Amino acid sequence: MSVRVLVVDDQALVRGGFAMVLRVEPDIDVVGEAGDGFAAIDAARRHRPDVVLMDIRMPELDGLEATARIMAEADWEVRVLILTTFDPDEYVYRALRAGASGFVLKDIPAEQLAGAVRTVAEGGALLAPAITRRLIGRFAEPRPVDSAAGRRLGRLTERERGVVAAVARGASNAEIARELLIGAATVKSHVSSVLTKLALRDRTQIVVFAYESGLVKAGDFDIGH
Repeated sequence: MSVRVLVVDDQALVRGGFAMVLRVEPDIDVVGEAGDGFAAIDAARRHRPDVVLMDIRMPELDGLEATARIMAEADWEVRVLILTTFDPDEYVYRALRAGASGFVLKDIPAEQLAGAVRTVAEGGALLAPAITRRLIGRFAEPRPVDSAAGRRLGRLTERERGVVAAVARGASNAEIARELLIGAATVKSHVSSVLTKLALRDRTQIVVFAYESGLVKAGDFDIGH
């Protein structure tokens, strides 16, 4: 079954280039294109894509607000993959909080773009560990702890909290396994348990939850290396 993709970018050449790259993939169907946030919301309603490739900075309505509205209104399974030139700022962090499943750089090699779309469509989160460290640790503004999120921490075991903290600093399952001296399969099981207990959708939301609950704070980790 094909992955249905909506491509959103205010630059026609960029938008067309992404669409062209994806259209050659036999398992990906580009169902529409949009040049601003309002058009993206309308196209999402009409085409009901599995994945939306979403630019952030656009006229009329930016990708941040468009992402939030699409995720709030959707009555079908849809994932948003943010397109960025990697000027990693508060907009990207807020897009993740709005429900995006990750982001890719606009200069991503063509052969990797389809893989990114498939990863997100299958429920994965697209945040490379090094990028997670930089994005969350360096560019997330310090904010008051969300009391509701803080209370939800009580649902987790100490080991699960440790796994959440490790995910938040950008560690992979293999790195977490080495750090906690447990098997990779056990780490995967803990991550799955955390998602279930906290009603989170994917690994990206675990990162956001870790910061909003106060479990970890920006600056807690040595980042950028």
